[in-house]
Amino acid sequence: VQLVESGGGLVQAGGSLRLSCAASGRTFSGYTVGWFRQAPGKEREFVAAIRWSGGNIYHADSMKGRFTISRDYAKNTAFLQLNSLKPEDTAVYYCGAGRPIMSTVRAHDSYYYWGQGTLVTVSS
Repeated sequence: VQLVESGGGLVQAGGSLRLSCAASGRTFSGYTVGWFRQAPGKEREFVAAIRWSGGNIYHADSMKGRFTISRDYAKNTAFLQLNSLKPEDTAVYYCGAGRPIMSTVRAHDSYYYWGQGTLVTVSS
């Protein structure tokens, strides 16, 4: 599975962005798609995940209410809606695909396909 993220950019604090993660090579069927982010000098951090077939959604508690994951089944694309952005949300956002169990859905090493990342920069 090849993943391509898009939608990042520069936005002012309080603004919104919608990130996309498109798959090629095969469908997301049977996979969980996760969004993670990594700021300079920090570890990769879980943001949200969605089980493609069942639609179960998981969000990081710290971002719940501002960030929302969704999917377009027909387009084989996952989305991450980022609202009320803050400067501390500045990071490279990655999407990954894997088959984690519920207890490992927030662990980045549960995902074995990754995109190249898309940079989100939030100015104050």
